[in-house]
Amino acid sequence: MTASARAGYLELTPARVLDALDALGLRPDGRLLQLNSYENRVHQVFLEDGRAVVTKFYRPGRWRDAQILEEHAFALELAAAEVPVVAPLVLQTAAGDGLQLLGDPPTLACWQAAGELHRFSVSPRCAGREPELERPDTLRRLGGFIGRLHAVGRRRPFEHRHHMDPPRDGADALARVQALDVLTANEAGPWIDAAQRALAAIAEAFDRVGPLRTLRLHGDCHLGNVLWRETGTDSGPHVVDLDDACMGPAVQDLWMLVSGDAHTMAAQFDRLLDGYAEWCDFDPRERALVEPLRTLRMLRHSAWLAERWLDPAFPAAFPFFGTPAYWSQQTTQLREQLELMAA
Repeated sequence: MTASARAGYLELTPARVLDALDALGLRPDGRLLQLNSYENRVHQVFLEDGRAVVTKFYRPGRWRDAQILEEHAFALELAAAEVPVVAPLVLQTAAGDGLQLLGDPPTLACWQAAGELHRFSVSPRCAGREPELERPDTLRRLGGFIGRLHAVGRRRPFEHRHHMDPPRDGADALARVQALDVLTANEAGPWIDAAQRALAAIAEAFDRVGPLRTLRLHGDCHLGNVLWRETGTDSGPHVVDLDDACMGPAVQDLWMLVSGDAHTMAAQFDRLLDGYAEWCDFDPRERALVEPLRTLRMLRHSAWLAERWLDPAFPAAFPFFGTPAYWSQQTTQLREQLELMAA
């Protein structure tokens, strides 16, 4: 992220958020609430007509316009298939001063303000809570929801979004951490050694499983990214954000929903697949990739934090990152993952 991009993001004031919506003909009543999001700037805004909408201002330099529009098109396709996702609104401009709309239909606004370009989308507000896995039917319903999403995801591939390649993605994460000079002196050697051995184990696991079918995925389907609604005809799991949508194996959208020891995770995975199988078939070979994908996520998370460290929101939210204790802990966890992948 360049210095100019950082400045443009930091200067995205509440007043400018309201001005951007006003330029679209969506009249805010002045009430605005910033929502929890590290990667983008997300706000809930109340309108004069009584509606509430959510604006997402995309992090400068992260996605190309074509990648964002492909995410939006996927969300609209899912919504048309009655998969419970919150799709972006189709936008219409009022004045049009400094404003350009992209997409067919238009869902991405490019807005010039004070010499800065901001790209954003608008979606309806969707309330909900995190799913409660203790409830007996939750995992089956989550599996069915992912199965419905994947049934649509299989129709065609992404052209512009990221295509998962775990060995390559892991090597890229390691290289970014090393290049950004965030490793502490005494912990660098052990962490790099553990990371390199973990990369070799990830590659070996995928080679052992062999070629897999890939499809359009949510990409980051952990419990914090799923909203559960209790009332109305649309009760159950919902997705409100496809920011990490990508191409990859089906298991990528399932493994983050299970946790615990091996026996517990196996039972949880079985319940997920009970629901998933109602909509999609699942290649059982992919179950062997849960721990390799967990290891890949650990490496990519460290690289993500390192890349975002100049954003003031990150040191405040992750004060432990970059300390000797952080890298020592990561080394221990990577070594534990090596044992799990070898089991």
